[in-house]
Amino acid sequence: MNITPCSIKTLKGLYDISGVEVGQHFYWQIGGFQFHAQVLITSWVVITILLGSVIIAVRNPQNIPTNGQNFFEYVLEFIRDLSKTQIGEEYGPWVPFIGTMFLFIFVSNWSGALLPWKIIELPHGELAVNTNDINTTVALALLTSAAYFYAGLSKKGLSYFEKYIKPTQILLPINILEDFTKPLSLSF
Repeated sequence: MNITPCSIKTLKGLYDISGVEVGQHFYWQIGGFQFHAQVLITSWVVITILLGSVIIAVRNPQNIPTNGQNFFEYVLEFIRDLSKTQIGEEYGPWVPFIGTMFLFIFVSNWSGALLPWKIIELPHGELAVNTNDINTTVALALLTSAAYFYAGLSKKGLSYFEKYIKPTQILLPINILEDFTKPLSLSF
């Protein structure tokens, strides 16, 4: 029987391929953990841009709004309308979450178009947009899936799980698989 050595060679080959990286990456070693510094740096730049612009625009609200205040009121109204359209009349508590996710993704994607990240050289690699990295998109997808389960459980309690056997119990494995593949599809 020559099946076992062939299988071990195949597995070793797959393991070797799993270590291949596309491009050069810059990592920080903190404690026993390795952090992808490029993603952290660009994420914090995006967070700084968002917080800084909000603080500057609305630090002193006026009865007759300034241009910055008008812009952020328009953005807030847009996010409220988007939330109401997608969730329904009980959208209020979800506006901060949806707004944060929307603005983070929007500013991250536009920062890739407007900021020349590639000209900033690091010791090992170059900066790139944080949403260009699978780690960021998977984290955002997992947050969205956790919020989805939280919303369902908080609204319906344990009867939320009845949706897995509706309209028939035969669909149970497919419905479970659907919920586990949502983060995967959202991350792509």
